Amino acid sequence: MLYYAVVFVYVVACFLLIVAVLLQQGKGGDIAAAFGGGSSQTAFGARQGATVLTKATTILGAIFMVGALGLAVLGQRGPSSVLGGMKAPAAVPVTTPAAPQSAPAPVSSTPAAPAAPTTAPGTGPAAPSTPQQQQQ
Repeated sequence: MLYYAVVFVYVVACFLLIVAVLLQQGKGGDIAAAFGGGSSQTAFGARQGATVLTKATTILGAIFMVGALGLAVLGQRGPSSVLGGMKAPAAVPVTTPAAPQSAPAPVSSTPAAPAAPTTAPGTGPAAPSTPQQQQQ
């Protein structure tokens, strides 16, 4: 809402500045001054008191410059906006890499013996634990 209010004031100031500049009388820049006919005036024209139009031009010119800077600040978008400050980037979830798995067992040419059931000592028949004991 503030942006549109500043835009409205800026546009009105621009139109009033155009009107004020166009209504002012020239300062001795006619054709006679080009050929030396304006020798009675000083180099930049006769010094006159500040009229209402010159004061209005000064004020409207200042409003024009300040308005341009204000609109530049208000119209800026993005994370580095002057009014919005530096916004923190979106939080990225931190994932920990999975623990490396142990290397797969190498494939041997001999078939593996079935694992013997383990029982607590003294609770049942003891099964041989190695393939050499099974062959005996």
